[in-house]
Amino acid sequence: MTDLSSPRRYLALWFPFLPTDRLERLASRSCGARAEAALVLASSVKGAARIVAANRQAHALGLKPGLALADARARVPDIAAADHDAEADAALLKRLAEASDRWTPLVALDPPHGLILDVTGCAHLLGGEQALRADVLKRLRLSGFSVRGVIAGTPDAARALALYGGVEIVMSGFEEEAIRPLPVAALDLSEADRAALSLAGLRRIGDLATMPRGPLAARFGHELCAKLWRTLGRDDIRITPLRAPPAVRAERLFAEPIAHQETIEQALKGLIAEAAEMLMAIGHGGRAIEASFFRTDGAVRRLTVETGRPTRDSGAIFRLLREKLDALADPLDPGFGFDLMRLSVPVSEPLGQAQPGLDGKAIEDDEIADLVDRLTARFGAERVLRFAAADTHAPSRASRLMPAAAVALKREAWTEAEPGEPPLRPLKLFEPPQPIETLAEAPDGPPLRFRWRRALHRVVRAEGPERIAAEWWRTHGQPTRDYYRVEDEEGRRFWLFRAGLYERETTEPRWYLHGLFA
Repeated sequence: MTDLSSPRRYLALWFPFLPTDRLERLASRSCGARAEAALVLASSVKGAARIVAANRQAHALGLKPGLALADARARVPDIAAADHDAEADAALLKRLAEASDRWTPLVALDPPHGLILDVTGCAHLLGGEQALRADVLKRLRLSGFSVRGVIAGTPDAARALALYGGVEIVMSGFEEEAIRPLPVAALDLSEADRAALSLAGLRRIGDLATMPRGPLAARFGHELCAKLWRTLGRDDIRITPLRAPPAVRAERLFAEPIAHQETIEQALKGLIAEAAEMLMAIGHGGRAIEASFFRTDGAVRRLTVETGRPTRDSGAIFRLLREKLDALADPLDPGFGFDLMRLSVPVSEPLGQAQPGLDGKAIEDDEIADLVDRLTARFGAERVLRFAAADTHAPSRASRLMPAAAVALKREAWTEAEPGEPPLRPLKLFEPPQPIETLAEAPDGPPLRFRWRRALHRVVRAEGPERIAAEWWRTHGQPTRDYYRVEDEEGRRFWLFRAGLYERETTEPRWYLHGLFA
């Protein structure tokens, strides 16, 4: 786990040819060999096709971003060109970030082509910062990516050195010495700010570092000063990780990759037991459990299950993961084997010791919760639903369908009748309510009889009215309703309402049947 008490250390990764690397990797999968020709990606800029990205071969020929595609073809007629897909680049960068959590749980995106890893307290697991950096770059390069990486004491310093510096690791406190020779473009400024600095003769970060902060901010703005101070290592604003660090995490690194199903399951059971002990130590149970499988080729497969209530039952968690695995459309392919497995609990809640009552209801509730969890793991949360109470007085919106696993998070209670009294609301509601013909002694009184679906019902008992006004913030102009619970001669019970207050909202109120009690 990351040691938050240690001096902060960040590894900045920059992929200078990420868009073209993506296409070349796709081409190598289809034809089995990586293309060696010059490749550029173009996009329309002000009506003209211009190069947005170019691979290493194109850069060597002088074809760089910003050049018009027509000019590039004039220089190199046999150049390979394709449309630039910024969304595909962003999706690839996110996948790289998710795969990078094998080294640290704190990974942040640095668009358009970079990542920032908070490696504080993680380097010793691989033999030091030099070994950690070498392992990261080796795995990424074997996956077909061109990448540069620098470790420093602040994210901005590491990023600037990855883009423009020639160092690999900068010790904490020495960032300013390494940053000063870099051009001001390393501060990631706007084009207008760079032009203003160039006109002032300030071309190196060292030129800015010697100036007093007050006059510098008055002339070029406080944002430039903030970036300068962070890049020089004087300020550290930390990073916002793509995935929040889990409450509990257990992992196992294998000296030799494992690929057999039985070995994988045994390792998974061991991780679950270890995570359960951690949860027991903090008095929590897991609400979401994620198993991550890291292949030797860099691919990562994750299985996530959610539970309806907190749990640290190792057997139940393993069964849920097996259900999830069996429900996958494509099997868990180990390839050449998994060299790292991890079990994390991103969501947990307090969980005390189970104390079943004499009536056995607690045991029944646990069995129902286990059933819901297994169904959710197999069919998906969106297909296993349960009715939950809603915080509203409107009968049509008093309940809603929600994922069964999420209902336990909602604490809204159902409205219950007094002991010995009939239910307040019918089990079946008509939507929309069905119009009926009624006869009443008074316009604002209960009905004596009503006709519904061509059948006449004589009312022998009536209770009401229960006045329910419309939700004014949702609907406008809907009349107030007076509800009655009525029973006919045959013992059938109905829920009727009169729409509109007599002489205040309407002179001819209409009657409707909204639900059936039995």
